[in-house]
Amino acid sequence: MNRTCPNHNCQSRKGNSAAQISPYGYYKTKSGKRRRFRCQVCRTTFSSTVGTPYFRIQHPRSKFDQVASLSVEGVNKSAISRVQSVGWNTVHQWLEKAAKSCRQFNRDNTRDMYIREMKADEIRSFTGNKRKASWIFATMDVWSRFWPGTVIGSRNYENTKFVIRSISKLTDPQRIPLITTDGYKFYERAIRKCFGKCLYGQVIKTRRNDRVTKVDRRMIIGDKRGFEKALQNSEDSEILNTSFIERLNLTIRQSTSFLTRRTTCFARFEEFLEKQLDILRCHYNFLRPHRALKFGPETRTPAMQAGLAKRRLSFRDVFTFLFVLTWMKQLDSRLKNELDFLGIADRIHSS
Repeated sequence: MNRTCPNHNCQSRKGNSAAQISPYGYYKTKSGKRRRFRCQVCRTTFSSTVGTPYFRIQHPRSKFDQVASLSVEGVNKSAISRVQSVGWNTVHQWLEKAAKSCRQFNRDNTRDMYIREMKADEIRSFTGNKRKASWIFATMDVWSRFWPGTVIGSRNYENTKFVIRSISKLTDPQRIPLITTDGYKFYERAIRKCFGKCLYGQVIKTRRNDRVTKVDRRMIIGDKRGFEKALQNSEDSEILNTSFIERLNLTIRQSTSFLTRRTTCFARFEEFLEKQLDILRCHYNFLRPHRALKFGPETRTPAMQAGLAKRRLSFRDVFTFLFVLTWMKQLDSRLKNELDFLGIADRIHSS
């Protein structure tokens, strides 16, 4: 495997450093031996975990992966600490590292999508105390069940425009997607600004005593013929609805301990909630098979269905991605074809 020197002042980083790194023995850990490497230019030695969240964690990498997995199953940090027999502060620090890697992984691998039908909605929560409301804007590509973007903050025009613009950048401007939201007033303005061509409809529900008594469907952008054709070609929707994004909202709430109803584990700061959702979004899109995407014996992840990955990934793949990214750009075509284990080497190599 080709590697680069982690020393940013090393002269080899200015040229081709693929041939400058050589094995330099092993070092012992509690879980066994790990390979050590050495740069032949600056003589820096480094371990195989440099550049990954596993660096200097003093525990097996599998335990780090288990902590990340428990965090996306709605388990709070105190419970993870008891189950894994590690300190609360250690769990917190590990999840900080995991969130940083997942955020970078999401950013680098969520692009060039063909979004046929998109839905958007918001989840209300709070940070610090109940008087400080925080809104989670979530979007979804219905065909692949992919969760392409989210924004946390106040329920205002700027955040609405930010999440809609992040989706418009992923798609081909020549295609005309079908977009469905609730009746929030700023959606129409943001969609008109960010999308050149689209079909946009709203689903407005009237409730009485916590029960839906009336559903009003409105065509905001586009004509009736265009909506009928889009819904006829849709594999999932026969009428305008927000059921898929509402189901995603339920998954987000059940998988995040900060959002559990009547919990003492609410987020003290928006930053903590954002980092947890970075891990959850990566897990939902790339790691977790979706039951609605079952094709014979194969159950795909949303990323597989969207064409962003060739197989179901693991947290080990995600957490080593940043290190792989530094040297995969330097591979020739022969090695790149052999090491395309994430199914995304072509996009990395061209970026």
